[in-house]
Amino acid sequence: MAGPVRLAIVGGRRGGSFEHALKAFSDKIALTAVCDLDEKLLATWNERRPGIKTTTRFEKLLEFDDVDAVLIATPMQLHARQAIQAMKAGKHVLSEVIAACSMDECWELVETTEKTRRTYMLSENYCYTREAMMIKNMAEQKVFGELTFAEGSYIHDCRSLMYYPDQSKTWRGEFVNSQIARANGYPTHSLGPISQWLGITRTDNFVRTTTFVSKCASRAEYSRALLGKDHPDAKPEFWKNSADSASTLIETANGVVISLRFDCGSPRPHQMADHSLQGNRGAYVSGRYHGENAIVWIEGLSGGSDMPGSKQGPFWQPLQELADRYEHPRWKEYGEQAKKAGHGGGDFFVLDDFADAILQKKLPPIDVYDAVTWSCITPLSAQNVRNNGVPQEVPDFLRGKKRSDLEHK
Repeated sequence: MAGPVRLAIVGGRRGGSFEHALKAFSDKIALTAVCDLDEKLLATWNERRPGIKTTTRFEKLLEFDDVDAVLIATPMQLHARQAIQAMKAGKHVLSEVIAACSMDECWELVETTEKTRRTYMLSENYCYTREAMMIKNMAEQKVFGELTFAEGSYIHDCRSLMYYPDQSKTWRGEFVNSQIARANGYPTHSLGPISQWLGITRTDNFVRTTTFVSKCASRAEYSRALLGKDHPDAKPEFWKNSADSASTLIETANGVVISLRFDCGSPRPHQMADHSLQGNRGAYVSGRYHGENAIVWIEGLSGGSDMPGSKQGPFWQPLQELADRYEHPRWKEYGEQAKKAGHGGGDFFVLDDFADAILQKKLPPIDVYDAVTWSCITPLSAQNVRNNGVPQEVPDFLRGKKRSDLEHK
């Protein structure tokens, strides 16, 4: 393609947060259509963007000749099926997280991408924050030495998002009784950056995983307070197949252990990203709340050491003190532009990489193999819980192929 990529947004509410980033790449991406079930929302799109096509039917959107690619920003239970439909219709796909909710969907995504030779990219914006990309740069330069442990938490109280004003359920409300309600249902915000730091699907792979979940207390209490004690959602039995918090362990082929926590039900301030990384020559710990500084300790660079002969034990230093040395090159070049886009700059780089993958006919940096490897933790964790924590093997979605074996598109 000579460009620009003609893009349609599917899910106009979340998709609207990409508008600023779209304006930054008008030479690469042209928004031509929006699909959403809410006709009032589509009317606001028409006011802001006169001339774009709008429709409430996804199947109709896929028939538009002036759409090369779709950005899927619908409820996550729809992502895999819509991505598969779009690729079979000849469209490239940028999908919001998670990529799939079942193992069958994961495998079908891989097979459809390979068969149609369409570009598929996961829009995991947490991989592109300034901090995550700086840690990736440091990990690739072996600043932390040999990596041994990583952890990540996504803790976001979403109880107020379970119901519409008329008290009918949103997709999050429907989710609490799904087959993956007692599971790590949203792993990629935590796992995406970690996977890139560790080189998962490149120089390392997940081997096995296990998950344990807590009882469901907080969401049940919220529903009773909102709906009244006589409402069906206020009854204890309604919540028996749900959980407030999930804790996951993953072992990698290189001997790294990953610890994840997912919690969208507990009452506490939003913790957008909580990460740490440990190597044999250093460590990183992200800020735990908005405004708290990330910290690092690097052998021979930060203060002190526990190695023989050291006169003082190790002590932390702010990560940003090392920004001049380890800032990711893309943030150095495009940081000011990225900050104006959503999700800590992530939406800016996501669109840039997706467009480049299509226009340059190359695999995107978060391709279908990454997408399903990270997302399969959801169905595997549900299986863990059903089997009382018995570890599950994580499939090799590349099926033994090396990335050097993959052809450019």
